[in-house]
Amino acid sequence: MSDENFFSKLLNFDSMITPSIIKIIYYIGVVAVVLSGIALLFQGGPATFGGLIWIVLGPLVVRVYCELLIVMFKVNENLKEINERGKM
Repeated sequence: MSDENFFSKLLNFDSMITPSIIKIIYYIGVVAVVLSGIALLFQGGPATFGGLIWIVLGPLVVRVYCELLIVMFKVNENLKEINERGKM
């Protein structure tokens, strides 16, 4: 793909950049969840148990959320493709 074609698609919103950004958000979210879980571990008391749960389940929740966002973009791509086939 030429640079001119790429920028044309980008400026006309024909190409989505958000799915790439979602991957970055996923990694940032996992780091934030794990760090907050570690902070909970050091608070002691009942928060220690919550910190362990947060470290284990937090990345899973972040992953599911990001996957749902990506599914919405995949649906959009498939609908675009179906629309283009219908125009022929």
